[in-house]
Amino acid sequence: MVELSADRIVELFEEDVGARKRLAELLVGVPDVRLAIINAVLRDVATKSDIDKLNFRLNGLEDRLGRLEERIARLEGRINGLEDRISGLENRIDGLERRIDALEGRIGNLERHVARLDGQVGLLVKVFIAFNLPMLLALIGILLKMIFM
Repeated sequence: MVELSADRIVELFEEDVGARKRLAELLVGVPDVRLAIINAVLRDVATKSDIDKLNFRLNGLEDRLGRLEERIARLEGRINGLEDRISGLENRIDGLERRIDALEGRIGNLERHVARLDGQVGLLVKVFIAFNLPMLLALIGILLKMIFM
């Protein structure tokens, strides 16, 4: 006697497609088995209610996506506006840098001019003293002579 295990029976059905079909037809013919198969299959089948729920959720997601797209468009507009403002500020900064460079050049010229004038004033004071000191000494001498005479 050949013993058949459950594993061996399953293997035999896997090998013989025709036997599998006949077994399925036999099982479907038994009302209780057919009901069990239908209930098992129905758990994996989507109902109209399930599809309606998914459609409702999908519509909600589409609405949210539309609002997000609008927000993104507004943000892009704001970013473009900021980029324009930044570009304008960069141009103004470039202009200010040019003006500062020009002012630094003018200040350098003024510093050289003041240094030259400072030297000239020092020379003028020396010349003044050189010309006026003998006259001042002569005047003091005359005054002293008048006092002591």
